Amino acid sequence: MASNAFFSRTVRLQAERDQTVGTGGPYRYVRHPAYAGEILYELAVPVLLASWWALIPSALGAGLLVLRTALEDRTLQPGLAGYAAYARRVRWRLVPGIW
Repeated sequence: MASNAFFSRTVRLQAERDQTVGTGGPYRYVRHPAYAGEILYELAVPVLLASWWALIPSALGAGLLVLRTALEDRTLQPGLAGYAAYARRVRWRLVPGIW
């Protein structure tokens, strides 16, 4: 969030705030670092709780975050000036070398 002043929990273009593409900090390596961290958290909870049953909602939550990442990326590509060029430069959405 320190590298992206426009970080928001909702997917929206913030034209009224002159939104720009954040490219500093972790955004140099992945396009959605906050979601990558949230997915790691989701998958760590069952380990911290030592519960196989906790893996079910955690895996569901992680899957929903992957879906949200794809949908947000699809929204930003045409709507945010400079995002398409940024997406070509930073290829990975969540995990470098994978996706």
